Amino acid sequence: MQSYIFLDLDDTLFQTLRKCVPGVNDHDLQVRAVLPDGTANSFATQKQQWLWHWLSKGFKIVPVTARDVHAFERVNLPFLEEVVLNHGAVILDKQRKLDPVWQDNLMQTLPEYHQKLLGVWAEVERYAQHHPGFKPRIVNDFGINWYGVIKHSDGTEASLKTLLDEVIKPHPHVLDGSLYWHINGNNLALLPKIINKESAVSYLLNRYKQEHPNVLTFGAGDSKTDAPFMALCDYALIPKNTQLFHTLAFSEAS
Repeated sequence: MQSYIFLDLDDTLFQTLRKCVPGVNDHDLQVRAVLPDGTANSFATQKQQWLWHWLSKGFKIVPVTARDVHAFERVNLPFLEEVVLNHGAVILDKQRKLDPVWQDNLMQTLPEYHQKLLGVWAEVERYAQHHPGFKPRIVNDFGINWYGVIKHSDGTEASLKTLLDEVIKPHPHVLDGSLYWHINGNNLALLPKIINKESAVSYLLNRYKQEHPNVLTFGAGDSKTDAPFMALCDYALIPKNTQLFHTLAFSEAS
């Protein structure tokens, strides 16, 4: 039986030093990703290192990440299978070329959502101009604008939630479901509904099932946006003390 794992990267397989377990010995960490200037900025704990070692022995590993192609190339791990980037907007094949079928299908409907995204984004930028600390940007990869992301200089969710409540949530294009938002730590994203990890994983999963008579699938992720693609899989892995972990723990307690 062929086994696949669809694996989120940041805060699942590694994280920034600030997010590492308090008191962890720096000598036990391994650098997993670097900034454009080569500075180490993401690290794996001993448990995460063991997890990678275990997975790499028995699974075909498919990364499913919000990273663009440049940020993905700065991850120091030997991925051999297809790659899902930009929250599902981009799928690369094993030769790291764009999957033409996926890309063509997405581009047929993206333009109408693109205009709606830019409409909301103009309001986001106006808000940022009058409230210091916000850092909005449109994510462009392979020459295409995919979605928007906002960070804040204070590094927390609190300021982002204010912008979210005042500008994004009430907007008609969000209320009608054309666009959706996601917040996790110092990262607020606004995306067209056709860009999501679930659809990209479903596309690949159907291909793998055609290629192999029996497929065992795992999904692993830390955030609420990972849950839908993980639900497509036979089993799910959730890191402790992450957004998705706390969401499920709270639901169980209720």
